[in-house]
Amino acid sequence: MGKAEDAERRLRALYDFERQLAAGRVVAGTDEAGAGPLAGPVVAAAVILPADPIPGIDDSKQLSEKKREELYLTIKERAVAYAVVEVSADEIDRLNILQACLKGMSEAVKALSTKPDFVLTDARKLPNLGIAHEAIVKGDARCASIAAASILAKVHRDHLMIALDQEYPGYGFAKHKGYGTEEHIKALAALGPSIVHRKSFAPVNNKQLTFGF
Repeated sequence: MGKAEDAERRLRALYDFERQLAAGRVVAGTDEAGAGPLAGPVVAAAVILPADPIPGIDDSKQLSEKKREELYLTIKERAVAYAVVEVSADEIDRLNILQACLKGMSEAVKALSTKPDFVLTDARKLPNLGIAHEAIVKGDARCASIAAASILAKVHRDHLMIALDQEYPGYGFAKHKGYGTEEHIKALAALGPSIVHRKSFAPVNNKQLTFGF
């Protein structure tokens, strides 16, 4: 089987959950990006895909940056509805990272201009969503609408971190997007945390660091 046939089979498989659940119902997928970094917000997205499959959709982590950027624009153009929500570093510190992720995904679903009848989420149930939903383990790799949400969340967050690099220079946000790379840890030691760092995360909460504003 050639690459084109493999891609077609993969795309059909990604839409299995939507086809099984459809039956006249509006189905949305939701996911988040940025749970692990030391700085910046968690970004959540929710997407209702059109009936016609969007070629190339996949787990954002499996796509090149160029392909993610292309699909980001295509999904926004063709989606029945989409929404993107940011949960700030301050909120992450106040709520904890799990609750911040759940809050972001719930708010993204509720922000959709078309209300879904059913929601597919990546691995986690969403308390108090008020809409029937199913948590799918590794959903961003198995379900088209969750994968689409992962792409919107990832690209939106990458763009935001590039902008924050201009606002808070010296940390290398544009390069590592806030993750705890060696470069980032060295910058933290030299500069202290910025106001967009997550103060509840190690090593940001190291008492020896001086907070830089």
